[in-house]
Amino acid sequence: MEGVMMMSNSQLVNFTKISPNSSNPRKDKIKKITIHHMAGKLSVETCGNVFAPTSRQASANYGIGSDGRIGMYVEEKNRAWTSSSAANDNQAVTIEVANDQIGGNWHVSDKVLSKLIDLCVDICQRNGIQKLSYTGDANGNLTRHNMFANTNCPGPYLQSKFPYIAAEVNKRLGASTSPSTGSGTLYYVQTGAFSNKSNADAQLAKVKAAGFDAIIKQSGNLYRVQVGAYSVKANADAMATKLKIAGFDTYVTTTGGTQVAAGTTPAPAPVKTIKVGSKVKVRNGAKTYTGGSLASFVYNTVYDVQQINGNRAVIGLKGQITAAMKLQDLILQ
Repeated sequence: MEGVMMMSNSQLVNFTKISPNSSNPRKDKIKKITIHHMAGKLSVETCGNVFAPTSRQASANYGIGSDGRIGMYVEEKNRAWTSSSAANDNQAVTIEVANDQIGGNWHVSDKVLSKLIDLCVDICQRNGIQKLSYTGDANGNLTRHNMFANTNCPGPYLQSKFPYIAAEVNKRLGASTSPSTGSGTLYYVQTGAFSNKSNADAQLAKVKAAGFDAIIKQSGNLYRVQVGAYSVKANADAMATKLKIAGFDTYVTTTGGTQVAAGTTPAPAPVKTIKVGSKVKVRNGAKTYTGGSLASFVYNTVYDVQQINGNRAVIGLKGQITAAMKLQDLILQ
């Protein structure tokens, strides 16, 4: 195919089980790496078995098992079905990474993280990727599953390591580590903050109709319409300008909703996360984790978080369980 180079596979592979779930060949040159987590302590053999049935409709180019071994499930010349985005997966080599902790931060061992960096270096060297750029959004060439789908993948711990992964890979590639890679602070472009979810939905529809890729992020009792998250302040400013030209009242914030004046680079606000012991309310209209209905009084009560497993949280009062909920349906108090 014109414009698509012939692609080799990694020599670091310890195990191969080719999945039938792929598009052959990929439609674009390899330009990106997309990292996922397995949401489990899986071996490369088990991961291969997961991707083997055609009914699964999912795969990845590579996987790194909990012991640090590397498996190959889709050759690099072909597109794996991994990231809920055909456009991304046609450009990316996708990697599933095993955890050593189930739930919580979905921790990944140092051994597996080190092997992930080895594999990323190898992919870059063979495919002519001179530098990995993690921008915090889909514009960079190091991307995450949750940039393309409403998912917790790759988990909080691995996601926090993306700037480190890019920096370590670039050291070994001999790439520049100039300030243009960002300060570690993420800058969010917002087009409004609404206490009423329906108003936020209406604004979201307007922003999307104007041609911008936007999502709604809940912060406390406010719903913010967000267009991108950038590690470089200038990139966030440029997007804010585009939105203003399109007629939207726009501002740039850091984590927590703190507005950032042009030209400033403040430290990010502390990230407040729901954890065991947190006080929370249930978002109006939310269902239980399994889709069940809740009594009306539940939405006006402050509960204790008693357990958390992935995005499932058990809430209750004085040690008594009230319901299991999705984390995104809880409002931190």
